[in-house]
Amino acid sequence: MNNNYYAILMAGGVGSRFWPVSTQDFPKQFHDMLGTGDTLIQKTFNRLSKLIPKENIFILTNERYNDLVFEQLPGVTHRQVVLEPAMRNTAPCILYAALKIQKENPEAVMIVAPSDHWIEDEDAFIGNVKQAFNFCEKSESLMTLGITPTFPNTGYGYIEYNKESTDAIKPVNQFREKPDYDTAKSFLSQGNFLWNAGIFMWSVKTVLKAFQNNQPELYELLEKGIPTYNTDFEDDFIRDNYAKAENISIDYAVMEKSKNVYVIPATFDWNDLGTWGSLYDKLDKDEANNAVVNSRTLTEDASGNMIRTATNKIVVVDGLHDYIIVDKEEVLLIFPKTKEQDIKKVLQKVKDKYGDENG
Repeated sequence: MNNNYYAILMAGGVGSRFWPVSTQDFPKQFHDMLGTGDTLIQKTFNRLSKLIPKENIFILTNERYNDLVFEQLPGVTHRQVVLEPAMRNTAPCILYAALKIQKENPEAVMIVAPSDHWIEDEDAFIGNVKQAFNFCEKSESLMTLGITPTFPNTGYGYIEYNKESTDAIKPVNQFREKPDYDTAKSFLSQGNFLWNAGIFMWSVKTVLKAFQNNQPELYELLEKGIPTYNTDFEDDFIRDNYAKAENISIDYAVMEKSKNVYVIPATFDWNDLGTWGSLYDKLDKDEANNAVVNSRTLTEDASGNMIRTATNKIVVVDGLHDYIIVDKEEVLLIFPKTKEQDIKKVLQKVKDKYGDENG
């Protein structure tokens, strides 16, 4: 394995649209959402370790998930777990991790990958990442993997690439915000738009230069910590300074402002597992198109439902169509799939009425 290969595995999100299974104290990346026997973070770590030395995979997460990381990834060391003392979106934590990695290995090339995505063809994924790493080693490039759209999805941002390019690796014209339905349809008809999956590759030198050019204040704030990084004094510096960082995503901070951005249209099947509906799409269905995780079901006039409970719980459903039915200890959710984007709002109402411990 190439010792210059590194990964930053992003595992700090809450995944509130997967409530009540995903909660602030135990978010979705630490759950076996598909009933495969592995949690999402375990699947992602194992996938990345096919190309990247295990000791070079850094897990970026919030302080409150430190114990969960070590429980689920018992082989990792404290060096590999990078803790955010405050939630500041993706740009500050990626910069922090990149500065640590550069101090350890100035020749590093790295991938930034979310911990909660589902990728079936892992060999194709590794092939695309290796292709990107080779490109990044030879050129000063910021790279991303884009997903070929299968329908006009309004829940993703889009990447518009240069239509005239005949190369496998395409120059990016611009990143586009989550569109309305008509705009999404027009993106698909133009043929040079991809879904933004939030997977990035670059050399450590290139990404730090991009931060310097595009986010000088943020860079200056965290650069001051270089003498402490990878030493016993790092925690003190981060505790005193990290919360001063601007709350900004890597897309806004760097990718949208840079000219040296390239995309590879991914050759693998991908799902961001952002909602119960996206999970439903990935699961096997029974003869009535119900997707079931863990439960033993008896259904009558019930179809298109997403059903998840504790292992082997018996669930009887009659007369429900296209519903999310999730039973978790003290919370039972029975909710229309068509309104799944509202689960965040419902969660807030539950917290307001019954307290934060339910979310």
